[in-house]
Parts: sequence; structure tokens; C-alpha cells
Amino acid sequence: MSLLSIVIKALDAFDLDDDINRFVIDRTVNVTRNRPHPWSTRHDYISWSGLTDRTYNARLLPAKPPSGDGRGTSRPPLDQVAALFARLPGTNQRLCVKSTGLFPAFAQYLTDGFIRTMLHNDDAKEDRRRTTSNHEIDLSPLYGRTETQTLALRAGNGGRLKSQLLNGEEYSPFLYGADGAVKPEFAGLDLPLGLKNVTPAGKATLFAVGGDRVNAVPQTAMLNTLFLREHNGVAAMLAKDNPAWDDDRLFETARNILIVMFIKIVVEEYINHINTTEFKLQCDPKVAWRAKWNRPNWMTAEFSLLYRWHGLVMENVTWGDKAHPGNSTLLNNSLLLGSGLADSFVNTAANRTASLGLENAASFMMFAEKGAINQARINNVASYNDYRVAMGMEPARNFAAVVGSSDKPDEQARLTALAKRLEGLYGDVGNVEYYVGLFAERVEKNGPLPELVSSMVAMDAFSQALTNPLLSEHVWGNPHNKKLAFTDAGIKLIENTQTLRDILARNSTGLGTRFVGMTRKEWKRI
Repeated sequence: MSLLSIVIKALDAFDLDDDINRFVIDRTVNVTRNRPHPWSTRHDYISWSGLTDRTYNARLLPAKPPSGDGRGTSRPPLDQVAALFARLPGTNQRLCVKSTGLFPAFAQYLTDGFIRTMLHNDDAKEDRRRTTSNHEIDLSPLYGRTETQTLALRAGNGGRLKSQLLNGEEYSPFLYGADGAVKPEFAGLDLPLGLKNVTPAGKATLFAVGGDRVNAVPQTAMLNTLFLREHNGVAAMLAKDNPAWDDDRLFETARNILIVMFIKIVVEEYINHINTTEFKLQCDPKVAWRAKWNRPNWMTAEFSLLYRWHGLVMENVTWGDKAHPGNSTLLNNSLLLGSGLADSFVNTAANRTASLGLENAASFMMFAEKGAINQARINNVASYNDYRVAMGMEPARNFAAVVGSSDKPDEQARLTALAKRLEGLYGDVGNVEYYVGLFAERVEKNGPLPELVSSMVAMDAFSQALTNPLLSEHVWGNPHNKKLAFTDAGIKLIENTQTLRDILARNSTGLGTRFVGMTRKEWKRI
């Protein structure tokens, strides 16, 4: 049972939602040491540059090099460990009971804004110790991560972002011109990752956006399109209400509104989907104002690794009434452009996801699993059991405890065999690597994530979302400043938005009553 479940059960007798919300969030974050962290990936020891150079990731736990120096653990061959993630011959992917395709799509779009391990289109230049992150939830996939990128994306009038109309719908401009080269106005943007694998037809569909991962799949481009339309709609509302405002003030105020709206969805739709309890968490920034964990954000190497949910990706994607190989959608926005925004959301929410765990990855995602294991090794990340202890959990005493058990004979047989595979590779349970152990665990009851992943996601999500400067007591908590930062109309819009569907309904046509959500309509709590 997760910490969150225990806390909620203890408070069942109370009917004070605000107090429970504050207590649950505070306990969830305080399960382990708060920021600032003593270590970073700059060095395997404490140093001044490691404490100040934010181009490197922080570390929750100190580096733990492999055995040989008397401090580390055993590391089996990389290829053999990566093979743990591959589906067994003759088996289909296990399906997640709870989630629709909108859940991993939003998770990817969210984390691509602040988990930004330094990678390059030339694989030989990878540096998996460094980051290009701003360390904030700031909608950088939409707005860019630098002022130069933001200016390249702005229309320069009415506070708007640049856009184009295609089939009567608004999208970001295309990144490439008819000559196949990046348009000069977008020269300062980060190029999409993985370009060496893009087809000419796919390249022509890539948008000029703020993040190098937005164009990765049509589902993330779809989300960016939604927020592009919302920003431009909010800017138009502000311009109508405030005719004396210049382009800069219109843009900056619209961005303020969008960032807070986005954070609200992170907590009230996304985190509540992950939540295994019936209690609905609220996006209440007051929780953070006097909390000891209210510190400047600095993303950790461990957070970057635990969010690599490649296992949710399906081998095939259904779009309308047609199945498409999942790898055919990479760097190809044709499905989005062909369907339009409303149908794209409906199609995404109609898809299942795979169940997160070992022996279940889509074949075309195996390279990503291998890269994540290698990234953990490059950064000398501590062991799986080290992180269970750091999060206030009991360490796994044997390999059967890592993989868990099932009352279904076929699944139990698989888990028993998996435990033996892990033992054959690692010998001692204390040697199990962090990344492998995260996904060796079974998914929690009533949730889409394993226990350790779920606890670490909740801890970091609250401590990094609710500490946003726009939500501080001096902005959101000060009535005068709140009105200046967001306007009355913007505050009302934020208050009336709880889900992605709310935003979609005002930025598309033809949605009607069709389902759009992260939790499957058929899902039942057990």
C-alpha cells in the first residue's frame, strides 16, 4: 500500500477537504530529504560547482560507482539488462487497466518541458550528465526555453503566438520551408530530436515549436496545438478587455494564465489519475507557502530516469478505424493534420496503453530502454533498494519481493521466472539497478504506476509544481498582485478549468459529448 493510501485511510473520519489536501501533500513531499540536494551529476562528490551549476542535474542520493572501489554494486552486461524490457517470444503486450492514450501523451508533453537530458541528433555527441532544463514547469514546449526562442515564436501583435490556418483550424507554422531547410525566422529553435530517421513526408509536417520533443509523435504535437490555440484565445480576450495594453503585456499576461492553468491540470487531472485513492487532490498553492520544502526547483537525475515510461507505448496505435504501427507515427504529424484537433483527442483517448513494467516494451522503444539504463550508469546512480529506503519504504529482501505476486496462475508463473532472471543477472538483490527495479515492480492496485515510481512522482510533482513563482503568496496569494498578473477574466478562466477537455471544448469544433480523458470510461475501482 502506498504512503498516500495510508495517509488517506487515516483521515477517513474527517470531512475537511482543504486540511486533508494540505496534510496529504505535505506528507507526500516530506517522505524524504528536501532540496537543496548536496550532490549533482557535475561530480561524484560534493563541490561548489556541483552545488551551483544548474546545467547539470541534481542528485537525490550520492553517486554510487560500480564495484571495484569497495562502495558500489555489480553491473551485468548492458545488453542483457536491456533485454529484461523486451516482450517474451509469442506474447502480446500486457494492457493497463486504468489509462487511456491521453495519459502517456500528457506525461510526455509535461516532462519534456523540464526533464531535458542533453541529447543531440548526432548520437556520438550525447552527454547524459547535463541538462538544458529551466527546472520549472513553464510550458517551454510552447513558449521556448530561452528569450530568443520565445521571440521567434511570437507573432509580434496582440500578444499572440505565430500560427497558420489549415483546413479552417489553427496550428503552429511549419518549421521547414519548401526547400527542405529550416525557415530563417526559426533558426534559433532547437531542432527536433531524431531527425536522421525522419521521412521527407514526415519532415514536411513538423511544427515550429518551443521544444525539441514536441514533434516526436502526433499526440504531443496535438497537446501543443491545444495550448497554442488557448494562448491566442486568451490574448484576444485580454486585448478586448484592455485596449491600451501593448503586445508585450498581452503576451506576458496570457502566458501567466496558461502556465497556472497548466499546473492546475497537472495536479487535478494528471496526478489524480495516478492517485490510487478516492480522495481528489486539489491544486492549492497555499500548501507550499509555509512548507519547508518550498525551495527553488532543480531537477534530479533520478527524476529524469523514473519518468522514462517507454513501457506505456503500444506497438500499434488505433486512429479512427485504422491501426498504425507505432513507429510510423514518430516525427510525423499527418494523423493530427488529417483528423483535426477534436478527433485527434478523441482518437488518443480511445486507445489503450501498455502496462508499465519489464517484459512489455514495444519493439521500437527498446533503444530507449537501453539508453536509460546506460544513462543511470553514466551518472553512477545508486541501487534500487537505496531509493526504497530513501523514500521510507522497506528494502526488497529477495527477488520475489521486487517483482511481487499475483493470484492469477499464468501471471504468477511469469513473475517467478522474472525473479529468477533478475537473480541470474544480479546475484544479490542489493545489486539491482535503480532503473531496472523501478519497472520490475508490479503496477499498484487502482493506479497505472508501480509503487516506488508513484511515490517519487508524487513527491517531485507537488514540490516542483506548487512552488512555481506565479503561485507564490506574493503573487497568487496577494489579491492586488493576483489581479495584476492574471486579470479578473483570467482568474475566472483558470478557476473554470479542471481538465484538458475543458480547454479543448473552447478551442475546437465537433467535439460534442464524445469522451476525452486519461482514465478509461470502463475502469472500475477494486
